[in-house]
Amino acid sequence: MTVALIDDDSAVLHSMRLLIESRDIPVACYESAEAFLEELPDNRPSCVVADVRMPGMTGLELQRELKYRNLEAPLILISGHADVSMAVQALKNGAFDFFEKPYDGERFANSVTDAVQKARRQSTEQSERTDIAERLKALSPRQREVLEFVAAGMSNKQIAAKLSISPRTVETYRAWVMERIGAQNVADLVRKVSALLPAEPPK
Repeated sequence: MTVALIDDDSAVLHSMRLLIESRDIPVACYESAEAFLEELPDNRPSCVVADVRMPGMTGLELQRELKYRNLEAPLILISGHADVSMAVQALKNGAFDFFEKPYDGERFANSVTDAVQKARRQSTEQSERTDIAERLKALSPRQREVLEFVAAGMSNKQIAAKLSISPRTVETYRAWVMERIGAQNVADLVRKVSALLPAEPPK
């Protein structure tokens, strides 16, 4: 997963590149936010590092643009002329970190590494959600009903009474659902599907 470095100062870009590549993380360098955005549809980075003050689009404007485009890559902002209010604004708007030049190279590299790891976790979680959503679509209406009741914390007896079927039948449905979702146990099942189900179970 590539880190995008954006700064109009080529010396700073080179310095940042050396720091990040020392962590075995691939890097793409851009001298403006506009140049980065031109390549964005094809190259979605795992982390974006941008100077706040650049000719054309600034780092803070880039932050707003990335939000508009729903790019969830962690954003680290740097500035040679930062003030407290600017840093607070950036962090409130969702920046992963904020550095004032000159910054500590080790701390900067650590922050980028943490941001990349966060992006990898998000990517893995998103892939899992997509996979689970597809598995949910394959359930029969009755299996889906049983799943929603299980996720709501109802026992087999309660679900059986609700659906006018036997507890043994509920147990069978639950076993089928767990197999199709790929869950190890009920707790794992609920963890996997809770974000994809309605807040309230069927009436």
